[in-house]
Amino acid sequence: MPTLIHFTLDPFSRRLRLALAEYGVAVDLIDEEPWEPSPDIFELNPAGTLPVYLEDAATALSGIEAITEYLEETKATRVSLIPGDALARAEVRRLAGWFDGKFYAEVSEPLLTEKVIRRFLQRSRGGGGPDTGRVRQAMAALRTHLDYIAHLVDHRVWLAGDELSIADLAAAGHISAVDYFGDIPWADYPVAKSWYQRVKSRPSFRPLLADTIRGMAPGAHYADLDF
Repeated sequence: MPTLIHFTLDPFSRRLRLALAEYGVAVDLIDEEPWEPSPDIFELNPAGTLPVYLEDAATALSGIEAITEYLEETKATRVSLIPGDALARAEVRRLAGWFDGKFYAEVSEPLLTEKVIRRFLQRSRGGGGPDTGRVRQAMAALRTHLDYIAHLVDHRVWLAGDELSIADLAAAGHISAVDYFGDIPWADYPVAKSWYQRVKSRPSFRPLLADTIRGMAPGAHYADLDF
């Protein structure tokens, strides 16, 4: 059975967990804490980043796009997550890149760093309380992204078109990680909320709703499908 080395709230790991479940691929999960990476991670991926996908004992893949393309080429027997013609697939990749690049830089990374990673890091390595200025900036940027999600689904069934795609799973990986803290102002964004409810209600999402971080309980509505 393949193995995925991941961190519970890592948005990229979440994206792959969702994709693997949509493809119908069962995997073993190995938890890796990014504030204390094991030496094995650097042997498997010199960049030291997560996730790492092990197809078998001899095949380790890293890099979110590389793993995504590999899975689409080898596992998409019952469903494609990069569907459509060339233009449609380009739009899927564009939006996945938007969330993995812009959303991550502006929202996911600062919130996860300030609210989770710094909590567990030693002070000599930058640990301590959150930088409230970074948190406020990230929450302000989040509103812009929720507006963009609403704009997309106002004109489409899913983010990139008529079919669920890796764009939706990339977005959901980031949104769900941030939603763990319970601070997303969903009441102000009913269209984006409706899209997220549809993704969150899929069977592939259920294992993510059981995730917890030691010493940090999720927000009250985190696992609620009718939040």
